[in-house]
Amino acid sequence: MSEALQNQRTFALVGHGGCGKTSTAEMILFNAGVIDRLGKIEEGTTALDTEPEEIKRRGSIQSGFAGYKWNKNDHYLIDTPGDANFCGDRPYSLAASDGVVFTIDAVDGVKPLSRKAWAAVENANLPTVIYINKMDRDRADFDSAFDSLNSALGISPVLLHYPIGIKENFKGVVDMLSGQAYLFEEDGKVSKGDIPADIADEIEILRETMIENIAESDEDLMEKYLEEGELTPEEIAKGLTAGVMNRSLFPVCVGAALENKGGSFLLDMIQTYLPSPLDHADWQGEDGETRKSSADGPVACFVFKTIADPFAGQLTVCRVLSGTVSGDMTLTNTNTEAKERMGNIQLMVGKDQKPLKSPAGPGAIITLAKLKETFTGDTLCDDANKFTLEKPQLAPQLITFALSPAEKGDEDKVFQAIQKLLAEDVNLSLSRDEETADILLSGMGQNHIEISVEKAKRRYKAEIVLNAPKVPYRETIKGFAEVNGRFKKQSGGRGQFGDCWIKLEPQTKGEGYEFVNKIVGGVIPKQYIPAVDKGVQEAAQKGILSGSQIIDFKVTLYDGSYHSVDSSEMAFKVAGSMAFKKACEEAGVALLEPLMNVVVEVPDEFMGDIIGDLSSRRGKVLGSDSTAGVTEVKAHVPMSEILKYAPDLRSMTGGQGTFTMELSHYEECPPPIADKVIEEFNAGKEE
Repeated sequence: MSEALQNQRTFALVGHGGCGKTSTAEMILFNAGVIDRLGKIEEGTTALDTEPEEIKRRGSIQSGFAGYKWNKNDHYLIDTPGDANFCGDRPYSLAASDGVVFTIDAVDGVKPLSRKAWAAVENANLPTVIYINKMDRDRADFDSAFDSLNSALGISPVLLHYPIGIKENFKGVVDMLSGQAYLFEEDGKVSKGDIPADIADEIEILRETMIENIAESDEDLMEKYLEEGELTPEEIAKGLTAGVMNRSLFPVCVGAALENKGGSFLLDMIQTYLPSPLDHADWQGEDGETRKSSADGPVACFVFKTIADPFAGQLTVCRVLSGTVSGDMTLTNTNTEAKERMGNIQLMVGKDQKPLKSPAGPGAIITLAKLKETFTGDTLCDDANKFTLEKPQLAPQLITFALSPAEKGDEDKVFQAIQKLLAEDVNLSLSRDEETADILLSGMGQNHIEISVEKAKRRYKAEIVLNAPKVPYRETIKGFAEVNGRFKKQSGGRGQFGDCWIKLEPQTKGEGYEFVNKIVGGVIPKQYIPAVDKGVQEAAQKGILSGSQIIDFKVTLYDGSYHSVDSSEMAFKVAGSMAFKKACEEAGVALLEPLMNVVVEVPDEFMGDIIGDLSSRRGKVLGSDSTAGVTEVKAHVPMSEILKYAPDLRSMTGGQGTFTMELSHYEECPPPIADKVIEEFNAGKEE
């Protein structure tokens, strides 16, 4: 098995949305003989985009998986989404990979979202080869795309294939290592040809640059190159392979996936330069332990994706970290301690599964059906040799919507439907706001939330209405007040009596609530004092102006009276609440709104529009910083003004802008805004 594993490849296709990753995967599978025709995204016929929502929007919304053979060697491919709405679990896919095929297109080169994707690849520290796609497009510009790898990503690209022609004249490539030209034929095959005379001199210069770059990555090679002026083909190949492994060099090839031009060269580059699972660094466990990637070691599998299949039920997609897995095994989920029987081990190609006839070793991407207590992020392993892989860190959710059923009474149905989606989408988060009673669904963007709701409707017949979540306003005390709260009720028999005097004053921002007991002489018995405190807190929770919690204030209880028969905890609780409300009216109450820390990343040319837009949202721009053509703008923006910022930003930047936000602090609401909020609250009470 060792030789087979040494030639095995497990890799992720990564890149920005629209660069043609899924078409590239289609080309790979076609050249490997897995599919017999090239599908098209526009027609919904690709092997890996199979969800109805993917076909409808013509783009990936979840990772696709495929196994294939190239030159009789096993390869496992993970096609990751590029849209910012759906790439939140990319760290999990990268954790399951040994290498990366990073895809950019010849039209746009490295885009801002490419830089986000590249940052994830760098964080995963994976050897990477680069594929420049769409060389056949009208606005293709190879030189600009290639140069952007260094200028925007700061890497040393090593050009292995130089295009012969471009746009509609893209007809072949020159292999820079061998100096041989290859021309594309109709069926995707290639034939040898001559290097066109008009690019021969440029090829020679570029080849020298390529050899210099390879030599510079290794001291011994550099020394020989400086002394002798050349390197042998074996030395070049060895130096390039080592440079890829240590991530100092990044081989580049070109092609046009839709026309199946360059597919075999890409497959060869994957086979030649990406590492085997045996080359993977030791896996890091949560408890500090490590696990070697070896077929002879104890079994460990990392679950990096869960899929809900309408026919097969829950499918669990795993990467074998170590050991050899067979269907008769029972493994332990170290996250839940549940025992899971493997059953039939399957290999996925899109939505199709086929039984894996031989045991699966390290690097294999396998699918298991009907596991009961195992979900994304869990580790399955030999019970006698437990190991829990340290989970990759996921990006925070960016947008939240409130959910409500289309039909009253269907709240439980909605909640259960969304809960099922959470199992396969780790970037969704479901919660209930205790303050507003809203069911809240958080995700990576508006499209992410809307498509999740579409899935819930299609799969589970749950009709869901999306609403903007209620803004968690707060209220605070403006001045000082000293009042009496007196509750007296007599209706035959035992009555109710509670009497208290309180002082109310504001606290410094962030100090919270403070209750001070200054009762002396037993004018209020000790057992009733906590009831006054509770009455104040309950009244503060409901607010005065907008039904929002009152914060940052101090109440001092200093006097009062009681009745030996009629007084009770309930009576003093009501008296405390009455006193607090009266004190608020005297002291005055201000409405506070939450301000968010917002960080927006956009191409430089959009900076002015973004700053103007943030200002129009009552935002305060804190600063900006530009690097490699991308500007990062930091601002404080009221939450009410940015709840639906994601689609607006996408519209302003043509999908090239990204942002993050988190709660910063509360500030007093401007009077016109406060009046509107209070008016809406009062109108809601009257309905």
